[in-house]
Amino acid sequence: MATKATRQKPLPAKVVFACVTNAGRSQMAAAFFNTLAKPGRARAISAGTHPVDAVHREVIAAMREVDIDLSGAQPQYLSIDLIKDAHIVITMGCGEQCPLVPGVERDEWPIDDPKDQPIETVRRIRDDIKKCVTSLIEERRWG
Repeated sequence: MATKATRQKPLPAKVVFACVTNAGRSQMAAAFFNTLAKPGRARAISAGTHPVDAVHREVIAAMREVDIDLSGAQPQYLSIDLIKDAHIVITMGCGEQCPLVPGVERDEWPIDDPKDQPIETVRRIRDDIKKCVTSLIEERRWG
């Protein structure tokens, strides 16, 4: 009797959002991405070249306004091991400090740093990030 070959589902694409402290832009981007993308198609993580202890309070407040809770998010270090299996790394302000990994696509989003900015500015940055994330998801058909 012949047995059916089992087909394994492809793993979701891994998207890494990176900034310097991993306490603002990259956290917002990963949160929006994981809210908007289909989990079976793509998932995002965030990291920083010099992570700090906690997400900036003004970022937590702005994201809470759109029903995303970042109060428990923990900044993490952007290592080569973390990004070696990524499909794309999106950097936001870490420039040449972000490691390059052969075979991993990389893009730079020129987005302002929300640290210590008034809430109106953080809202604008948040909304800009959401637009960029939405475009990425649509372009890659991860929605």
